[in-house]
Amino acid sequence: MTLTTDSFEFVADLVRRRSAIQLEAGKEYLVESRLAPLARRAGLGIDEFVRSVRSAASEHERDLVVEALTTNETSWFRDGAPFVALHQHIIPSLTAGPGTRRLQVWSAACSTGQEPYSIAMTLQDALPAHAEADILATDLSEQVLERARAGSYSKLEIDRGLPAAMRDRHFEAEGPEWRISSTLRSSVRFLRHNLLDPAPAGRVFDIVFLRNVLIYFDVATKQQILARMHRVLRPDGFLVLGAAETTIGVDDDWERLPLGRGSVYCPRRLASGSAPPTVPTPFGSGVTR
Repeated sequence: MTLTTDSFEFVADLVRRRSAIQLEAGKEYLVESRLAPLARRAGLGIDEFVRSVRSAASEHERDLVVEALTTNETSWFRDGAPFVALHQHIIPSLTAGPGTRRLQVWSAACSTGQEPYSIAMTLQDALPAHAEADILATDLSEQVLERARAGSYSKLEIDRGLPAAMRDRHFEAEGPEWRISSTLRSSVRFLRHNLLDPAPAGRVFDIVFLRNVLIYFDVATKQQILARMHRVLRPDGFLVLGAAETTIGVDDDWERLPLGRGSVYCPRRLASGSAPPTVPTPFGSGVTR
């Protein structure tokens, strides 16, 4: 049985309350395709499965539904331009001064890990000798975080945007899978985090990647999330959004900075000359050159 209107509205309301992602009428096909594996595993049709989740006392099934609907598309070095900007502009800007600097980087919707590992590979090439970096990668879904921590990918996943030279340099073949090097795996700390919640406690960041996720939220939620990012980003820091995303017309506390074929965003408080926040204690072994 296909999804009834009542079941779709239940799923849409559940996802909205727990993640703020809007599933509007017309997205029934998306709900059906994302929930089909869960329904098959339970031996039920789609609508039967939703009804069983609705009547279950346990929250586990509802968590699985939300995770299935909030897992987004990803690939290596997605869109290209942000990683060129990271290598050629952002890192040189943040490490231009004298003395050792340890950068704090946040991949705030990391999915199965391609983005933070792409950042780690870029940093390994771009960081000068006097700089190091810690990378925090977060996502709402514990299921995709487990995959990201494992760092193991199918050939199909590897072929989505990863240059062969990078694959040969940073990955090892393990049967039909490719596993990222232990050095890069240890350079990224993965943590479950909902963007509706306050940013990870005690963190102040130099770079935040928040890509291809704001497009799923309404304006009020976008404003709340951008305000949280503003509070945890250093005055000289950089916010990297997806190609179809912008702060313009949403939050006036950001300045757009064109870089190459793309653009990034900087806090407007930079112009006020306010002092940078206190540096937090590093949370990982870090990427070093």
